[in-house]
Amino acid sequence: MLKKKFGYRAWFYFRQGWTTYFAFIFAAINTLTVTYFLAIDNYPILKAVFPTFPSYVLILVIIGIPTLTLIGYLHYRKSSAYASEAEISVEQNPYWYKAPPGFSKEVQWPLFLKFSEVLIKLSNNQKLNEQDISEIEELQKKMRKLINGETVGTREQKINE
Repeated sequence: MLKKKFGYRAWFYFRQGWTTYFAFIFAAINTLTVTYFLAIDNYPILKAVFPTFPSYVLILVIIGIPTLTLIGYLHYRKSSAYASEAEISVEQNPYWYKAPPGFSKEVQWPLFLKFSEVLIKLSNNQKLNEQDISEIEELQKKMRKLINGETVGTREQKINE
């Protein structure tokens, strides 16, 4: 099976290496070089701020790395962009075995777990206690919310899980 997919796997690893490492570094060097020698070098006002190419690179690194790190943080933690990307990846990934947050972790798997506990009790001729009944009722409330189009849990819970 692995031999069959070797070409696709190699292509995937190549693309990851290219985009994550090579293209990133090459694009950064290219951008710095082009902007300095085509823009800054030709304007005396900018040349006063950035007298040499190494000073330009240093200033941009000092400003750029924290700024881009903040933008990356905002993308992953404070916007819906990454959540949408992750949702699409999960929908398209046939090997997804982890229970995603929301419906799956809040309702589906707790419900399956409670049903299995109830089945074991019933098969041992035990009665359900008040706690079992209240947990089932709580799960039923969550299921009704989902059926009515409401959400279960909060966005913060989903992000931190």
